[in-house]
Amino acid sequence: MPRLSLLDPTRTGKHAQELEDKLRGLVIGQDEAIREIVSVYQTHVAGLCTSGRPIGNFLFLGPTGSGKTRIVEATAEALLKTSQAVIKIDCAEFQHSHEIAKLIGSPPGYLGHRETRALLSQETLNQHHTDKIKISLVLFDEIEKASDALWNLLLGILDKGVLTLGDNRRVDFSSAMIFMTSNLGASEISSVSAPKLGFHAPRLADDAFKEELDTRMARIGVDAARRKFTPEFMNRLDKVVVFKPLGSDELNRIVDIELGMVQERIQSAGKSFFITVTDSARALLLTEGTDLRYGARHLKRAIERLLVQPLANLVASGQIRRGDAIRVSYREGTAGLTFFYEAHEQEAWGVAGLAA
Repeated sequence: MPRLSLLDPTRTGKHAQELEDKLRGLVIGQDEAIREIVSVYQTHVAGLCTSGRPIGNFLFLGPTGSGKTRIVEATAEALLKTSQAVIKIDCAEFQHSHEIAKLIGSPPGYLGHRETRALLSQETLNQHHTDKIKISLVLFDEIEKASDALWNLLLGILDKGVLTLGDNRRVDFSSAMIFMTSNLGASEISSVSAPKLGFHAPRLADDAFKEELDTRMARIGVDAARRKFTPEFMNRLDKVVVFKPLGSDELNRIVDIELGMVQERIQSAGKSFFITVTDSARALLLTEGTDLRYGARHLKRAIERLLVQPLANLVASGQIRRGDAIRVSYREGTAGLTFFYEAHEQEAWGVAGLAA
């Protein structure tokens, strides 16, 4: 009788682990969504995906500003080195049946046939493929706003992995990951999760209560989707993930990531100066860029307005030079952030980075 060795099916391969590590560094507070994306990617890398279907069909539900679109962009950054690799379809632009021609092109014989370029052509799908990664990421944003014509197209894509264009050319989606986002059930989810939100909310020490809360939010989101979408649509989905509203801890970690990206932009632009952001300045960015209703949606704008644009003025006016170290703070009662020259050249290397 052959000797049996116990195998560990919970271990992931190198490529899937790299994807997971990168996503955890870019997306905060949505561990379930990361696990589901990594799981589907692992199946693809192992060559065990269902033949003739997309690599994965995902529906992301939850409040605005919780990271539904961000995690798709982060997946593109991790796999294809740029968030611009996401093929994004804003379903709010396709609420009427005739607008579907923008996606698939007009049939031969229709006025403007030759001038209409299909947004979902094979060339578009493959444009970001690399020698190592031949995956397309397609995002249908606010899917609940789609017209019936778009729904019919989607059903074919999700089930057979094929789209027929207006000129009868076929587009192969078997190397695509399909993401759909929706705010269905968002208001109910936010009301249920209200105790965990806010910068001054008490910490919930009871893990059982947290788990029950997450289960309730997931059930609310899925029930809202089932009321809106047909059984045919729901049955074609591989993963339905309900994104939780972000609490104060998650928002603080997102600020860390965004500030790190600002420092990377400074370095990549060849300016090579360093910023230290104090706790008071971070608090202002959080106050201006996040709230309970919109999550972290406006954080990038607040950082651009309060931090990046003033830094650009300081650079353009010669007040910041290569090698400088700049401290960014906030004084109560002032209109914005305050910028201080702190050190230069060799001294700056000792204070490079962001203050915790």
